[in-house]
This record gives sequence, C-alpha cells and structure tokens, in this order.
Amino acid sequence: MAESVTPPPSTTVRRSYWRWSKQDFFPEPSFENSKSYRNALSNTGHRLKDRLLNRSTDTNELLVLPSASENRMRRCLTAWDLAWLAFGSVVGSGIFVITGQEAHDNAGPAVVLSYAASGFSALLSALCYTEFAVDIPVAGGSFSFLRIELGDFVAFIAAGNIVLEAIVGAAGLGRSWASYFGSMVKNDPDFFRIHVSSLRHDFNKLDPIAVVVLFIANGIAMSGTKKTSILNWLSSIVTALVIVFVIVVGFIHAKPENLVPFFPNGVRGVFTSAAVVYWSYTGFDMVATMAEETKNPSRDIPIGLIGSMTIISVIYCLMALALVMMQNYTQIDKDAAYSVAFDSIGMHWAKYLVSICALKGMTTSLLVGSMGQARYMTQIARSHMIPPFFALVHPKTGTPVNATLLITICSSIVALFSSLDVLSSVFSISTLFIFMLMAVALLVRRYYVRESTSKRDLLKVVMCLLVIICSSAVGAGLFKTDSFGWIGYTVAAGVWFLATLVLSFLPKQRTAKVWGVPLVPWLPALSIGTNLFLIGSLGSEAFGRFSICTGVMLVYYLFVGVHATYDAEHQNSQDSKLVGGVADTDREVL
Repeated sequence: MAESVTPPPSTTVRRSYWRWSKQDFFPEPSFENSKSYRNALSNTGHRLKDRLLNRSTDTNELLVLPSASENRMRRCLTAWDLAWLAFGSVVGSGIFVITGQEAHDNAGPAVVLSYAASGFSALLSALCYTEFAVDIPVAGGSFSFLRIELGDFVAFIAAGNIVLEAIVGAAGLGRSWASYFGSMVKNDPDFFRIHVSSLRHDFNKLDPIAVVVLFIANGIAMSGTKKTSILNWLSSIVTALVIVFVIVVGFIHAKPENLVPFFPNGVRGVFTSAAVVYWSYTGFDMVATMAEETKNPSRDIPIGLIGSMTIISVIYCLMALALVMMQNYTQIDKDAAYSVAFDSIGMHWAKYLVSICALKGMTTSLLVGSMGQARYMTQIARSHMIPPFFALVHPKTGTPVNATLLITICSSIVALFSSLDVLSSVFSISTLFIFMLMAVALLVRRYYVRESTSKRDLLKVVMCLLVIICSSAVGAGLFKTDSFGWIGYTVAAGVWFLATLVLSFLPKQRTAKVWGVPLVPWLPALSIGTNLFLIGSLGSEAFGRFSICTGVMLVYYLFVGVHATYDAEHQNSQDSKLVGGVADTDREVL
C-alpha cells in the first residue's frame, strides 16, 4: 500500500518566505476593502448557516489545503521517533509540575488513583486519535478530524481551544521550568520572579526566565523536525533512567504511615485532582499532528502513540506513589515537589539530579509541544480560520516558522504574568473538551457517511449520541453537586449504557481499513463519559475562564473567521474538483 499521495504540482510562483503584505494575511475577497467587508457582514447569517452545515473531506484536508503552505513538510519520522516524541512531550509536562500541588491540596496519597483515572481516560482518547491519524495523516490533528466529521463551526470551537491549549500549556511549562530552576539554585521557586504588588494576586509575579526558556525551545523546534526528534529521544533516554532512579529510591525511603489518611478529602478530592492532573498526560495529541511527516503512518502511529501512552500511565502512577510515600502529603512542596522531597530525606545531591531531570523533561515537552502546536496552527491557517500567513512552511527547514513564532510570542506574554494554578485549570478544561469531541467524531465517522446513510439512520445515531452526552454530563453534575447520591449516579450510568447499547445495534457505515479502535461504540462512548466527568470535577473558576475565552473566540469568528473560511472554502471547492480523480486513493495515505 502506498505510503503517501503527492498532491498536484502547484503553479504558484515561488515568493520570498519573509513577507508581510495584506494579501498574505487577508487574501479573501471579503477583506479586499471596506465595502466588501460591509457586504460580507450583511450576509453573516447566510454564511454562518453555510459554515454550520459544511463538512470538509479527506481529500480536501490531505491534498488541497497543504498547497497553502507552498512547501511540503518532510516525511522523516518513524515509530521510534513517535514513541520518544510522545514520551518527551508527556513526561515532564505534568508529573514534575502538578503532582505536588494536587497531592497537597486535594487528593492526598490518593493522587495515585487520580493519575490512574486520568491515564485510563487519556488512553481512550489516544485510541481515537490513532484511528484518525492513520486514516487521515495531516498536520491538523484533531482540528482536521473534527472538520471532516462534525463540521466547520465545531472545528473552529476546537481550533480556538487548541490555540488556547497551546498558549496556556507552553506558558505553564515555562513557569514550571523557572520554579524548578529557582528551587535548585536558591531553594525558592520564586527566586527569579519579580513581584509587582500593584497587580492582582496570581498575576503579580513576573517571570522573565520563563520567557527566555520559551524562546530558546521554540527556536530549536524551528530548526528542523528530524533534528529536534533526535535531540528529543537522546535526552528522553536520560530522563527514563532518572525516572527509574526516582521510583527505586522513593520506594526505598518510603514510609507506609505517610499513606494514612489515604483519602483526606474523600473520593471527590480524587476526581477533582484527576481533572487537573490530566495535564500530565497531554501532549500525546501532538504525535497525531506529526502524521504528515511520518514515513508509514499505518504502522508507526499505533506503535508510537498507544505503546508509549500505556507505559507512561504506569510510570506516572509509580512516581506519584513514590512521592506520597516519601513525604507526608501536607508537607509536599506544591511547586517543586520531588526536589524538596529528596531534600527532606537527606539526599541533597539527589535533589539536584531530580531538578535537572525535571528541567530536562519540561524542556523536551516544550520542544515537542512547540512542534505539535505549530502544526495545529498551520492546518488552521490553511483553512483560513486564522490568516494563511501562518500556514507557510519554510523551504529550508521544512517547518512552519511563522506559526511557531506566533505560539512563542503569545505564550511568552501569558507566562510572564500568570501563575501555575490559573494556567492548569484553564488548560485542563480546554483539553478535555477537545478529547470529548474527538470521541464523538469517531462515532460519527463509523456510523454516518453522507453519501449512503439514510436520514432515518442518521436521526437514530444523533439521538443516541445526544443521550450519551447528556447522561454523562448529568452524571458529572450530580457528582459535583452531591445530589441524589448513588441513586442519581446509577440512573445516569444506566441511561448511558442503554444509549450505547442501542447504538451498538445500529449498522456501521464505515469500518477502519487498516487500524481501528476496538469495541466500538463502547470505548468511544466511555471516552465521552470519562472526559465529561473530569470536566465536571473542575472548579467554577475554570468554567468562568473557559466561557470568557470561548466568548472571545465566537466574536472573532462572527467578524473574521466565518467570512474568511467561507471565501476560502468556495475557492477550494473548485480546486477539489481538480483532484477528484484521487478521491478514492486518499485512503491510501497509510
């Protein structure tokens, strides 16, 4: 089976990569002048309806949109690269950052169960990502997958949250890097931060170190995909060895009495922490965005993604258990937990080893995160949801330099001001929301094909999905408010089960040709339930911040996004006809 499909040669005249004209940012007819823009605004209702009903296609995402980048990304990654990219992206992005905070504030020793619950949910999401990435290996990841199955508008909401996730995630890692560095140098996480009393609490500690780290990491990521991958897996092997050391030494110095009480804040504290420590597992979705640069997606992505996520889940549970057994949860340092824990048992030298490992882990997370986030941005820009200037791929490096710079600048501004707890709550709800949508999209892909599914069968699928989503949301709400006790949870779970059972008896309209999620619809439906449950476990502040960010996204969409994508899509529909002859071969990009 062919490994790739080469798009038709572009007839576009090559231009300099570094250019700044209006045409590069707003080439659509709607933004040609003030009159055309006013005309576009007057047709917002019609265009919004078009966007709500519009669906992209595999062909469009695979063959038409990449031409907007002018230069192709290079297929240079193998299963080995992807496995270590997942490891480098995930390990360090949370376990060294969030574990201490959640063990101290919410879960106590039961933070181990928080990691187990989040790991299970993350693995379900990884399965959904893998099937899509094998079938549609493009740089857009979840954005492209949702655009094909759930439509342009839903994809935009996801795109907004992807951008939010990218900026907040990178900023949080930058802040955490500075915390560990400060603890290592002066035993003070805030040592390098500048306190500004006139600013609001949680935003009054300026962090210039975080900004410097972000620029360095993103600069390396821009230099080339294969170079960054090699650097990542070499350094990640060192991280793996240090993690083994942390686990072994942690259990050697473990005190069983530190596990009592195991549930200081009850089961509710466990799931509250599970929603936040989900951050520790994020990053695996970045591997899906590397599909366009993978040599053999059908073989390499399942091995690299699912294999690495299974191992990481086990590692996280062992590391969390080692921490809470070394030190009583009330004495755990929230900013640099592992460094301070080793210092407390008299292993002062180990403190520096762990800090260096944490710094290295967070650095590789920034590297891989920068690669994945920029590729998300590239595909979003290819669709014109943001200016196509950010879709350009540099001819020498083969990387999306403009998109990387955008993420770097935005995340640096956020990292300079925002504290870790503010960033983690916003990041978690955004990520969980996207993962929930991915599970919904997979079920739609399996049970609905526009050309062949009858309206009656479509209605059945929609009803089942609505009941699955609503019952999951109700169950999460009942748990959050502690209403009706176990009776309420049982009823909600029963309704979820019946809806999934009915869906399982409906005829599947599509089967995975190479690699597919097993036990459909049960595992995707379970992924919907677990993600919504974890979302429901977050605090009200997270929802408030999420709502504000979503509101800003919608305003942008109504005044810019809907018009840019409408123009671009109607232009691309003409281009799609030119490659219609390969519509049946796009599945062979495997």
